Amino acid sequence: MDFLFVDWLGTPLWLWLSFFAIVIVLLVLDLGVVHRKTREIGIRESLITSGVYILLGLAFGGWIWWYMGATAGMNYITGFVVEKSLAMDNVFVIAMIFTYFAVPRLYQHRVLFWGILGVIALRAVMIGLGATLVEQFSWVLYIFAAFLILTGVKMWIFADREYDVSANPALKFVRKHFRITDKLHGERFWVRQPEPGSGRTAWYMTPLMLALLMVEIVDVVFAVDSVPAIFAITTDPFIVYTSNIFAILGLRALYFALAAMVDRFHYLKYALALLLIFIGSKIFVADALGIAKIPPAASLSITFGILAAGIFWSLWKTRQPQAQTS
Repeated sequence: MDFLFVDWLGTPLWLWLSFFAIVIVLLVLDLGVVHRKTREIGIRESLITSGVYILLGLAFGGWIWWYMGATAGMNYITGFVVEKSLAMDNVFVIAMIFTYFAVPRLYQHRVLFWGILGVIALRAVMIGLGATLVEQFSWVLYIFAAFLILTGVKMWIFADREYDVSANPALKFVRKHFRITDKLHGERFWVRQPEPGSGRTAWYMTPLMLALLMVEIVDVVFAVDSVPAIFAITTDPFIVYTSNIFAILGLRALYFALAAMVDRFHYLKYALALLLIFIGSKIFVADALGIAKIPPAASLSITFGILAAGIFWSLWKTRQPQAQTS
């Protein structure tokens, strides 16, 4: 059993295996028990389930704090909060995707569940590549930081622009090279049906499969922002990956609540833009001050402050006008 204590990416193998075991158990309980039957998920259930995932993610962070130290714990919580916040912007885009493909709420959880499996694998690849680059070339962090600042500025400028699903190049490619049905076939991603003209049966993608592909593509796009953001906080692959995955695991549950009140968070994008600029600028500010890095406690406090301001300002600006009294 000595192999369990061998370091893998700077962390004992047993820690990685324990984390993956927790994730597998959560996914099995989700699909195999709680959502074994296809049904719509209401806002109340969405909020409760999301709350459970947030508590589990924070509990894991508390364990990291106890086992790996306060600095590691604060870095995990900061990464968790940043990823959860950036994922909220992802939720708004997913809502547009489901609207575009006319996917009813009844089947949305199925798409999100299988989408999360792809996310877990894709994030592992991207974080593994990022960790390798940072380890071999430390100056890559400055590229990440500059990219985050530019991304934040771009997000601020184009905050009011909606995502155009139909203009996505990947969607155009799939529609050109694959057979696709005109309508949904229940919760199926693929169906066999006769080809026009020949009468031979062939496999066709359903709009549900297209929605799943778009969800995966959108996550890759958002990961280009979120992965450098967490590496700007910490370069520990274990903290980077676990905070990312725990934040994303609750995304499916949170989606159904946020999608119902997407208009209430109109100004959140501006807060996320400022957050990316802040995270990216930390490395340059630390160099200017002659210190190794901004203290994790200060970074976490500023992160909470920016997000809280964005959420409260959004809720305030989009509140219902009070009834006029005669």
